[in-house]
Amino acid sequence: MIVFFHLLNDNSGSPRVLQSAIEALRGEDDPGLLYVGSMGRGLLEGTAVKKQRYWYRRSRFRLGTLFALIASQIHLYIKLSRQRAIPHDAVIYVNTLLPFGAALWAKRNGRNVVCHVHEVSISPAPLRWFLTKVAARTADILIYVSHDHLKRLPIDRKRSIVLANPVSPSLQRQGMTQPYRPRRSGSFEVLMLASPRDFKGVPEFLKVARALYDQTNIVFTLVLNAEAEEIGLYLERYRRPGNVRVYAQTDDPSRFYASADLVVNLSRVDQWIETFGLTLVEAMSFGIPVIAPPIGGPSELVSDGVDGLLIDSREEAAVAAAIRRLADSPELCSSMSLAARSKANTFSQDAFANALRNHVRQLKERGAAA
Repeated sequence: MIVFFHLLNDNSGSPRVLQSAIEALRGEDDPGLLYVGSMGRGLLEGTAVKKQRYWYRRSRFRLGTLFALIASQIHLYIKLSRQRAIPHDAVIYVNTLLPFGAALWAKRNGRNVVCHVHEVSISPAPLRWFLTKVAARTADILIYVSHDHLKRLPIDRKRSIVLANPVSPSLQRQGMTQPYRPRRSGSFEVLMLASPRDFKGVPEFLKVARALYDQTNIVFTLVLNAEAEEIGLYLERYRRPGNVRVYAQTDDPSRFYASADLVVNLSRVDQWIETFGLTLVEAMSFGIPVIAPPIGGPSELVSDGVDGLLIDSREEAAVAAAIRRLADSPELCSSMSLAARSKANTFSQDAFANALRNHVRQLKERGAAA
């Protein structure tokens, strides 16, 4: 039996990857069990596993969110201590470092623990210290999503593996059958999918759009991973240019990829290091060139000048110049599109599932032999 744990069920990258892990590991006779925080009804709602909720509520204030995290994990630990349905040979699959209550319970009760690490920029520092210590003491396998990720947050190298995130099979199929033609929507469309946070580069996206406002053949689409009310409150601080369209969270990004000419990730490299960059790989499966940060996981995904461009988002003039250059060169876009589509083939669900099953099988065999 595999028991999965996750904190916030939204439409971001970490629950998307957990979806793939559940699909890879659940058996026909053993569909598994998922414990998920009570806040959010995102991508994990559609997973074919039985679900148990535990209390969690994110606050608008960072300190409030920190206390909510601690309270939620105490609640989870108590909830697990009272249940008798999880067999002793079950594997506990902790997605992100945040559900630490599950990891502590599992270790105390002799279960094997897989920790799928997604974070690298954890603050405040005491929280980072605590979460990594818990992972070091409890995890039998630590899964990292890129070599850069492992280098930046080493917890225990002997128990660590690198396993790249996959693109969902349905999205990859749609992408592979979607022809890429520059300006297929009538304009050169620049797309960014991100959380409504400054460190994700939303202010930079708006600045670049403002700088290119006179380029009437270039339009900008911003899809923010939040409900409309939260997006409205977040964007109150900014003057949105008329060439930017904003959409709330979606569980089907394919309709945005289908018309995009370019996908950008403008995360601030001095505040947030992308461990992987799932939207970049999803875009590449649609044959869309990308602009990505020159460090972190994206630097392993993107070959600069071949299937995309690596640019520091703090260099807003360079980002704007690159967009203008691509908009004016359909030939360059088409060349990058072919290379991007070819690169995306290596991030399939099958490759991810085979590797993950192999690691979990070996863990079970070691547990049985002990």
